[in-house]
Amino acid sequence: MIFTDQMGHKISLDKTTLRIISVVPSQTELLYDLGLMDEIIGITKFCVHPKELFRTKTRIGGTKKLDIEKIKSLQPDLIIGNKEENEELQVRELMKYFPVWISDIKNLRDASQMILQAGEIVGKKVKARQICSEIKEKFENFTSEIGALKFEPLRTAYFVWRKPYICAGGGTFIDSMMKICRFRNVFPKERYPEIAAEEIREKNPELILLSSEPYPFKEKHIKELITICPAAKILLVDGELFSWYGSRLLNVPDYFWELIKQIHSNGSKNHCKMFVSFVRVKS
Repeated sequence: MIFTDQMGHKISLDKTTLRIISVVPSQTELLYDLGLMDEIIGITKFCVHPKELFRTKTRIGGTKKLDIEKIKSLQPDLIIGNKEENEELQVRELMKYFPVWISDIKNLRDASQMILQAGEIVGKKVKARQICSEIKEKFENFTSEIGALKFEPLRTAYFVWRKPYICAGGGTFIDSMMKICRFRNVFPKERYPEIAAEEIREKNPELILLSSEPYPFKEKHIKELITICPAAKILLVDGELFSWYGSRLLNVPDYFWELIKQIHSNGSKNHCKMFVSFVRVKS
């Protein structure tokens, strides 16, 4: 059968049972949740979920430093990657030898499309539709609930790296998740801009989010950013729940809700607008 990936590339697969290598952590977890534990033969060193998979499968390098020779030795029937997370030259090299299906994800709609297409490729269409349906329902409930609350979008900077500081900018999946939470990105013009301390100070964000990945921001880094933006509310956030676009999306709305409660709670700084009422109606 012929399948078209999210980049428009076509691949041909003749087998019903596949030997699969996934080179993207969020898509690795999705394949596992689709029921493909046995079919997955190779993963990256960053594919840490689930632990059972991480412990037992062959690791073929990092997302941007794949071990091409090890991949060749495994002789996969299918490699599943992503435009942003994998290096183009390495992907093109792998395409010479194996079918490589590449996702291109900028928002929730793209993520749902990826899940459905991945499910079709690996023969798990029913399970993929079920996952997508649950994700859609959870996000619709979340956006409905947050839309009923009275607060203005917070000017926000989302940090993914330190030395140099790098933020998630416009056109990224993280930016799309920020918009769902009603966080207004103060660095919307580039995808991942490198930011000097003076630029951060000039933008004067109301909210600074320090991601747990790819750079593992810690409590000590909050103090560092306070010296630059003393008026901002600064929080550590789970980077997986802002940037993983597979089945982990099922956990995102509840996490976002708790995060928003934390940001707008009575214990927050004065600049954050308080909710008159913060009662969630469970559907």
